[in-house]
Amino acid sequence: MLANYLPVADDYIRILPEIILTTGATLLMLVEAVVGESKRATFFFLTALTFVAALIASIEANTVPGLSFSNMLIVDGFATFFRVLVIGVGLLSLFAASQYLKQEHADSAEYYALLLFSVTGQCLMAAANELVLIFIGIEISSIATYVLAGYLRDDKRNNESALKYFLLGSFATAFLLYGVAWIYGTTGSTNLLEIRTYLLTPGSQRNVILASTSAALIFVGLGFKVSAAPFQVWAPDVYQGAPAPVTLFMSAGPKAAAFAIFLRIFMTAFAPITVRWQPFVWSSALLTMIIGNFAALTQTNIKRMLAYSSIAHAGYVMVAIAAHSQIGVAAAMFYLAAYAFMNIGAFAVVTHFSRQGERYVNIGDLAGLGWKQPVTAGLFSIFLLSLIGVPLTGGFFGKFYIFRAALDANLVWLAVLGLLNSAVAAYYYLRILVVMYMQEPGEATASVQPLSPGIQTTLWASAVGTLILGIFPSVILNFAESSSALIK
Repeated sequence: MLANYLPVADDYIRILPEIILTTGATLLMLVEAVVGESKRATFFFLTALTFVAALIASIEANTVPGLSFSNMLIVDGFATFFRVLVIGVGLLSLFAASQYLKQEHADSAEYYALLLFSVTGQCLMAAANELVLIFIGIEISSIATYVLAGYLRDDKRNNESALKYFLLGSFATAFLLYGVAWIYGTTGSTNLLEIRTYLLTPGSQRNVILASTSAALIFVGLGFKVSAAPFQVWAPDVYQGAPAPVTLFMSAGPKAAAFAIFLRIFMTAFAPITVRWQPFVWSSALLTMIIGNFAALTQTNIKRMLAYSSIAHAGYVMVAIAAHSQIGVAAAMFYLAAYAFMNIGAFAVVTHFSRQGERYVNIGDLAGLGWKQPVTAGLFSIFLLSLIGVPLTGGFFGKFYIFRAALDANLVWLAVLGLLNSAVAAYYYLRILVVMYMQEPGEATASVQPLSPGIQTTLWASAVGTLILGIFPSVILNFAESSSALIK
């Protein structure tokens, strides 16, 4: 009997990305004690090497798909997609942060280790087939991200951001954990496939209300993680107060991982009670789009504006979830990949432009950037146009597939309202283009420094990814469609 629980070689291959990331993070903290502060470049290269090794391991793990560790971990196309995505986000975040950490005199191994630990939790979330493992992954990722949000200890904005994120995040996680306990008491299992089987069993209808309550509690916890309304109030303050490269990372990595488990839980375990939770999801999707877009219209701080923009984009992904179909899952996967590229690129420009102490984070500070640094402004324009959903960018096809999924699910009115929200969003994105190209350079623009190698790498990689997904969407879409069948 004990032999059934002993891992075999394939099990270790399936969890190899997490092993590599954890080992790298631990090694970083040990290396800092040995090399001291004189060889800080070692931390960067060791972190980059860890991310690349984990990326290769994720692809290798996909060659041996299946369940491992008493069915707690599942490696399939869906898990591989999100593992590669969050590791890629971590790698781009690493390059974007290198110059920022130097100018803030905060370039220590602690930052890189926290980044690796956070991505470790996100990879666990993507591959989890158990509510308990999902909770563990969330906590690993969240705790590391809480600390990153307050990384600059002497900055009051960082301290406020970290405290708000921690308190509200802990409160939301309590709802999630209560939902896990509730569904265990109802079905006798926390395994997603076993929960689904129980809810499909004849005679289990009397427990549908209990299962629906559990789904509602879990929805609250996950709604906070993806900043979906009405649980989005933390995002603007946290995004604005956290260090710019941390905001860049938070807006893409943790959000993608949270949507991965959102899709996994509600498309597998709670699929038999779709009629119960679907109205809450489309209601939240509509509210999220409206709040995010209309609040962004009045913002003057670019980090806060992009925070509300991030909320609105979470609403678009929620539309795909509300469709509750394989097409909807594929659309959500594609959109999250496109969103990661364009949002990382946008925040990378903010990271570069804000300079030491983040003095220049108002939209008006960007005046004349198109004339002072045309390449930077041009790349920023690509990201903004993609966020709008202009053709030949990843954002266009992302929204196209999401609204098509909504139409296929007869959610015509939701697709129409989503399109109208996209039109509203165009105003505040285009306002930045007007400031960059149609206003005279100001003090902030006049003193802007050349792009550092790390920021250049992030910007060009994000721009290439955005354009490839806009011109050749099948590069990602074909894999997303083949991996979107969560139940086979």
